[in-house]
Amino acid sequence: MDLFEAMTAVPEREICALDALAKLTGLQGKALAALISARRGIGGVLATSPAQLRAFGVAEEAAEMVASATLLARHLAREEAIGAPVLSAWDKVLAYVRTELAHEGTERAFVLFLDRKNALIGAETVGVGTVDHAPIYPREIVKRAILLDSSAVLLVHCHPSGDTTPSRADIDMTRDVAKACAAVGIALHDHLIVGRSGHSSLRALGLM
Repeated sequence: MDLFEAMTAVPEREICALDALAKLTGLQGKALAALISARRGIGGVLATSPAQLRAFGVAEEAAEMVASATLLARHLAREEAIGAPVLSAWDKVLAYVRTELAHEGTERAFVLFLDRKNALIGAETVGVGTVDHAPIYPREIVKRAILLDSSAVLLVHCHPSGDTTPSRADIDMTRDVAKACAAVGIALHDHLIVGRSGHSSLRALGLM
């Protein structure tokens, strides 16, 4: 059974998503299946740039519509999380960072800035890199946290491979950020690594 045939057996909850994607891209059948397979899922398609979508036969206007839909989804996820105390709205925070990062094709580092009540007050990309590395500069994170009057931060980055196991470099970098933050009284609550199928918490793993 090829991928096109397998699509008829997807769970019912995904039928609407597939139908919406077909309408957005203008692709049907095997052409749509090939795009989904190449981008490793619907989320991957939504994270694909308009230029890349056009290479799969998506019309220019449709490719821009996909990009707009992705921006809207990220905005809505951010609205759900912003202002909410992170520790009591963890599911919303995870939904937000996964919407932002889970389907990226290259590593991207992201920081959530929290106030004294651990409510989310801002979120920014702090590094964009290659498929297996994103530069993160502790002093830049601290500088931005001070400008935002942030009392704590949550560091997040993605692994495009989908494997969220922390590397030695991830662990060392986390400790460098924690040390830099602690020097000025800012807490690093956690470092999350997100991928297509889930996430890892360095704090939960005892690596901080």
